[in-house]
Order: sequence, then C-alpha cells, then structure tokens
Amino acid sequence: MRVPLYLTAVLVSGFGTTAMWLVSGIWVKSLTGSDALAALTAFALWAPALLGPLLGAVVDRVRRRPLLVAVNLAMAALLPLLLWVDRADRIWLMFAVLVLYGAHGAVHEAAEAALAAEALDRERLGDLNGLRMTVNEAMKLIAPLLAAGLFARYGGGPVALLDAVTFAVAAGVFALLRVPEERPVPGRRPRVAEGARLLWASAALRPLVLAGGFTMLLAGLNGAAVYAVVDRGLGHSPAYAGVLYAAQGAGSVAAGLVAGPLLRRVPERGLAAAGLALFAVGAAARALPYDAVALGASVLIGVGLPWVLIATMTAVQRRVPAEAVGRAAGTANTLVFVPNAVALGVGAGLTALVDVRTLLVALGVAGTAGAGVLAAARTRPRPGRVTAP
Repeated sequence: MRVPLYLTAVLVSGFGTTAMWLVSGIWVKSLTGSDALAALTAFALWAPALLGPLLGAVVDRVRRRPLLVAVNLAMAALLPLLLWVDRADRIWLMFAVLVLYGAHGAVHEAAEAALAAEALDRERLGDLNGLRMTVNEAMKLIAPLLAAGLFARYGGGPVALLDAVTFAVAAGVFALLRVPEERPVPGRRPRVAEGARLLWASAALRPLVLAGGFTMLLAGLNGAAVYAVVDRGLGHSPAYAGVLYAAQGAGSVAAGLVAGPLLRRVPERGLAAAGLALFAVGAAARALPYDAVALGASVLIGVGLPWVLIATMTAVQRRVPAEAVGRAAGTANTLVFVPNAVALGVGAGLTALVDVRTLLVALGVAGTAGAGVLAAARTRPRPGRVTAP
C-alpha cells in the first residue's frame, strides 16, 4: 500500500467534506432564516452513523479499494444537484443529499479502516492513523476559511462543486492504489451483529470502545459549552470561539504526528487513558476566566481527543480479522461518535440551566475518573486477532 497516495486521497476528500459541513448550515440559514433548520443540517449528517453496523457489513461483502472509488464517484455525481437549491421550498433536496452524505461518510470510514488493516503490518497502523488524523485536522484549519469566503462571495453552489471535484480526485487517487485484497467468499453474507460481538468478546477492545464513547460524550458537553465560556467566562464576542477552535486544531495536528511513535512504545489502552486525562484537565481549566489558560486548555483538548480515537481504531484494526474489520469499525464508530451527537443537544440545554464553570469542573472530574479506571484495568499481553466465523 502506497501510504502517500492514501493520505493524498484522505487530504483531498477531507478538505471538501470540512468545507461542506460548514456551509450546509449557513446555506439553509440564508434561505430560510431558521436557526432550527440550520442546526438540523448537522443532525442530517450525523444520523446515518446509527447505521454503522449495517453499513460496515456492506463494506465486508466487497473489496474495499473499488468500493472507495465507487462511493467517491457517487458523491461527485450527487453534489451538483445542490445547485438547484436556490430557494426555501427546495431545502428538502439539501437534507436528502446531506443524509446520503452522512451515509457515505460511514461507509468511507469503515472501508478505509478495513483497507489499511488488510494492507499494512499491524505495527504501522498507529502511524497511519496518526498521520490520517493530522491531515484531517489540518484541513479543518484551512477549509472553513475558504468555504466561508466562497459562500460569502458566490453562494453555496461553488462550494458544492468544489466538494464534488474533491470527491472525484479522491476516487482517482484511490484507483491508483495497488493493494493486495482477497476477494470475499462468494455467497457469504456477513452478519450485521458480528461487529458488536467481536468488540464485546475482546478484553482489549471492549474497554477501549467504551472509553471512546464516554470521551466523546464528555466532548459533546464540552463543545456545547464553548460559547458560554467565550461569553460569560472570557467576556469576548462569539467570534472568539474560532480562536479556541484553531488552538484545539493545532493540538490535534501535533497529536496525530506523535501518536504512531507512541503506539510503538505504549499499549493502545495507555495512550487512550493519557488522552482522556489530558482532555479532562483541559475541560476543567476552561472554567478559569483567563485567555491564556483557555488557549492552553484548548490545545490540551486538541491533543487528548485524537489520542483516544486513534488508539481505539488502531486496536480494532490490529485485533479483528481482516475480513471483519468493516463491521467492527462501523460498529465502533457508531458506539464512539453517536454519544457525541447526543451530548451536543443535551449540553445546549445544560448550559442554560447550570453554571458553565460547574459543568466544566464536573467534566474534568468525570474524565479524570474515567482515565483512572482505564489505566488501572488489568493489562494483558497483546493478543492476536480475535476470531470471526
């Protein structure tokens, strides 16, 4: 597997995806004037994550590289339909495309994880996942600026076309990859629930996936509180949240670069526990009303969250049989990321009812306790892959 080509495909598609995620809400708001409908765009993009186990089973029924080419070409063909969304009564098309966009993301994530697990040595998976995280986070620092500028000057259509081009380019790059893949057994239908069974049956994977979901639950609550931190805690305008997100993004870029080397020296559970602890310290520190502390806290959060995610996915790829990684990765993504989406909604209500400093300290305490439980769990020698029927 040619890692530079793989990362190029990730970079290109990640750039377009980040741009579209930002612009979709602005686009709906500009046409309808509705904050509720604008917020619903995020739900439309997240909702297909609930189908992760089912979509992961689809991934395991076919070869992964051709699947990645096909789904990227499908999105390249679909996105130009958004040029038709130029008035409020056509918003339904936007939401239909966004749901399909979210489903594409779930398939893409599972297929990428399965492809890497089949093509690379287990010890190199941590490096690849770390670099992949760095590339994605770097795009989150650049793409929103370009997308916002394009939308302000020309509207949403050019952003949709840009995203379509990035998908087409990503499809071409994946087509150039030369990956030795075994053909799925004819007539074999992967069971949807098998991914959950493989995760739960493994003493190494079960606590990591649970810790990942718990971390992202806390991250959702923390994310919902960011504007309260900016306004009530720091006394800035809402735009200052962009500064905190930039600091968090910088931390995430750095986290991805060092994750691979760290995973060659410490077990996945150790890196995940360290990441959760750093997140907990950063979340609690945001309760202090000082700009410098808030920026440092954002960097800690930016380092901690990726370490948990990288450690969890690397463990899944290392321990699950190659022919079942799609199901396991799809299920793991559902269990890890759906709590984040739920917590964003719950957190919005909590910030109106609870003092934000109390909420942040509580997050810090909960995160520290979770990191302690994960780190103190009885460690075992690294096992081979668990068995799939």
